Amino acid sequence: MDKKNNIVALVSLISLFFFWGFITVMNDILVNTFQSIFDLSATQRSLVQMSFFGAFFIVSLTYFLISSLSGKDPINKIGYNNGMIISLIITGTGSLSFYFAAMLASYYAFLVSLFILATGVTLLQICSNPYAAIIGKPETASSRLNLAQGFNSLGTTIGPIIGTILIYEVFSNGEQTIEAVTKTYLIYGFVFLLMALLVKLAKMPAFRNDDKIETGFAIFKNRHLVFGIFAIFFYVGSEVSIGTWIVEFLKNENVMGLEENEASYFLSYFWGGLMIGRLMASQSLNANIKPIKKYISMILIALTVFFFIYFATSIKFSNGYFHFKMLSFSKIYTYLIYIALSIVAFAIGKGKPARSLVIFMIINVGLILTAMFSNGTIAMWSILGAGLFFSIGWSNIFTLAIKDLGKYTSQGSSLLVMAIVGGAALPWIQSHIIEAYNIQISFIIPLIGLMYIIFYGVYGHKIKKLNNEK
Repeated sequence: MDKKNNIVALVSLISLFFFWGFITVMNDILVNTFQSIFDLSATQRSLVQMSFFGAFFIVSLTYFLISSLSGKDPINKIGYNNGMIISLIITGTGSLSFYFAAMLASYYAFLVSLFILATGVTLLQICSNPYAAIIGKPETASSRLNLAQGFNSLGTTIGPIIGTILIYEVFSNGEQTIEAVTKTYLIYGFVFLLMALLVKLAKMPAFRNDDKIETGFAIFKNRHLVFGIFAIFFYVGSEVSIGTWIVEFLKNENVMGLEENEASYFLSYFWGGLMIGRLMASQSLNANIKPIKKYISMILIALTVFFFIYFATSIKFSNGYFHFKMLSFSKIYTYLIYIALSIVAFAIGKGKPARSLVIFMIINVGLILTAMFSNGTIAMWSILGAGLFFSIGWSNIFTLAIKDLGKYTSQGSSLLVMAIVGGAALPWIQSHIIEAYNIQISFIIPLIGLMYIIFYGVYGHKIKKLNNEK
């Protein structure tokens, strides 16, 4: 494939990463919105993430079983680009089905709609992640995936702001209503259908692999993939656990005691941290860029994105018009310190995916412990700053886990996407701890997840065939 086609494919792909990040983070808004509408407990609210990320497990497991038992990989057969188009249509259909859930006025009907929506996002991830890795040179695959993930995080940064404005203000006059949720998701549904059309018109190169794969479960001979499946489980579960309960955390009197709509804006600092880290990683992990240029570009990226988040979260909507309400710099300097720390972490990581993974997760262990055992602004910015250090987790684990899988790449991708079910399991477990004890101590759940990811970066990622081990 020539360079021009590479660029077209990468630009199209980046837009897909953006939109699925946008729709995924909306779950954090729904968790709190549905509480007000249906009067739900923490465990009942966790079913939002259970429905969404549960689809990842069921759909990916089904995909894997079809390919392993038949010896034919569906994505290899139809091509990655056609797979993306089908995925976008399903995602759009799930969003539009919110209209029928609203007619039933049922929380569980909304959960079904979320499951349909997430089915499309699941298939989109199975197609898009390996596609990002194979459209260029293998040595820059991790850098390329971090770039795409950076725009995914742009979606997760903007999502809470737009979702809060639409649901809390534009469509509801300050009250959370079923109608506000429905109108918001109708808009999203048409956007995804439009994206399917644009991908079709873009004529992205159709990668196919005609090699037959073995029937059965030969793929599990790849130890680094097996350990990687659990690493993705704990990574996504830990990240989503924090994102899901940040608003609850910031509402707690022992932390900040914020109102719900005000706390929702701060979600963008957590998810925006992932964007900052991933865009910096796209430079740090690129072996083709000289060190001095790397760090200059990383600093510029970090400051640009930070000010974008700062101004974006200052946009408020009330009384029928938009206005700005900015935080004073004296209240956000801690976040800037964490950005500086992330640049130091990149320097220590030396552009090596496994080494960087370990360093970033160790820092996150420290941040979460601080959030658990402190209060006020220190606790708040520690939990929000964790997003900066979760940033490289997905792309580094993913590229390490699918390395050298060859014809099994898309099958391995389906197993890794299946492991996203951690985003359903860990927030659900955490909800029980919240109800039994309190919100701060509940963050022991993502803390446990981080410990496993550190193990993967130190040892689990090393390539060795399980049947060759003595």
